[in-house]
Amino acid sequence: MEDIYKKIKDLRQKKGFTLKDLSERTDLSVSFLSQVERGSSSLAITSLKRIADAFEVPITCFFETETNYNYIVKVEHRKPFTIEGSSASYTRLNGEFSGRSLEPLLVTLSPKQVQTQTSSHPGEEFYYVLKGAVLFTIDGKEYFVRDGDSIHFPSNVPHFWENPLNEESMILCVLTPVIF
Repeated sequence: MEDIYKKIKDLRQKKGFTLKDLSERTDLSVSFLSQVERGSSSLAITSLKRIADAFEVPITCFFETETNYNYIVKVEHRKPFTIEGSSASYTRLNGEFSGRSLEPLLVTLSPKQVQTQTSSHPGEEFYYVLKGAVLFTIDGKEYFVRDGDSIHFPSNVPHFWENPLNEESMILCVLTPVIF
């Protein structure tokens, strides 16, 4: 736990946040956050998740060690996963090391799949269509992106996607900040 408390303080200082700034972003009290950073208070996983969200880092960054690097991802070690509320299949393509800022993913969209929620968050998104086509709606404007085309936009504008085809589509996606 000592390492987690230290990482919280280090991240807060690196981001230029005061304890009050972090308190406002997490709805956790300044005194509680101060106790956490000093290691004099225990920390629930829900509170750690709020802190990770405020720093725009995955919660796993608090459990990583600096010496556990893995730069290569062999195809046989890739494991697709899904996100609750989405029928898209995601496969991580990233190496493992602390401080990374890119989130590369292979995304497989089922035929006629529509993303049900509009997203808007800090960062950037880049997509390259490997197979099929994807209809992106970004800030109310539609972009039909075909096999071999790419699209790149700031994530803070409202956006969603859909696979308008009767066949599977696959896209290479690179996001910032790291979300998984």
